Amino acid sequence: METTVARVALFAALIAALGLIPQITIPFAGGVPITAQTLGVMLAGLILGPWRGAAAVLVFIAVVALGAPLLAGGRGGLGVFVGPTVGFLVGWPVAAIVIGLLYRAFAAMGPMLSGILASAIGGIVVLYGFGVVGLSLITQMSLLKAVTVVLIFIPGDILKAILAAFLNREVRRARPSLAD
Repeated sequence: METTVARVALFAALIAALGLIPQITIPFAGGVPITAQTLGVMLAGLILGPWRGAAAVLVFIAVVALGAPLLAGGRGGLGVFVGPTVGFLVGWPVAAIVIGLLYRAFAAMGPMLSGILASAIGGIVVLYGFGVVGLSLITQMSLLKAVTVVLIFIPGDILKAILAAFLNREVRRARPSLAD
């Protein structure tokens, strides 16, 4: 139990630390910045598994809701839950669950391929589903326009999925006890 709590806290802190990397704001992206924090969500799902990964993301989101400026760009507080990124925030724990479940399901493919596929499906397809809906609702743009707006993020998120799979593989090589 203590180990689980420590790992969940560690990954919540990792997601926060990735928020220190400066965000890149694209003027036509509807207020959604490019950040490194989705890499932390992918890693949480891959390394901690679906439920502990989601727990780490929820701890992070709870601390942000309490006002800690831990999101990229120093954002925090309840206001972020009515901004254009709300769909992505709501989707983070779901993405971690999907990533963890798919990583287990694809395990026979090896850690790199299963990690890339799980991160791409959970961290891009599933997460963008939430993000697009939230962006559309908050900004009053059509769903088609919101999809078009977020397409700019896909190449970077593919790179994050590859990096997450690589880091997951290396962490598991160094610490085989992390395997569920």
